[in-house]
Amino acid sequence: MAPLPVQGWFPGDFVVHLTMVDSDDTMDAVAAKIAVHSVNRRVPAQDLPMRVRWKGQVLPTDATPASVGVEALDCLEAFYQGSS
Repeated sequence: MAPLPVQGWFPGDFVVHLTMVDSDDTMDAVAAKIAVHSVNRRVPAQDLPMRVRWKGQVLPTDATPASVGVEALDCLEAFYQGSS
């Protein structure tokens, strides 16, 4: 369990945010931590689940940054699953 700074981006936003996550957060929690900087600010909220993409791969919701090898300042994309 360690703090991990990542670059978080949400499609539709023009800003990449430095976002603090925990190495043991689930990807659901990571998506929420990234989304808080964009959703309802520059990106409209949607009634869809959020997912996380890293290096072109959509990560399982129960994965953690530590379990998939995310390192400090890696870029993670949170997005609404099912949105076009």
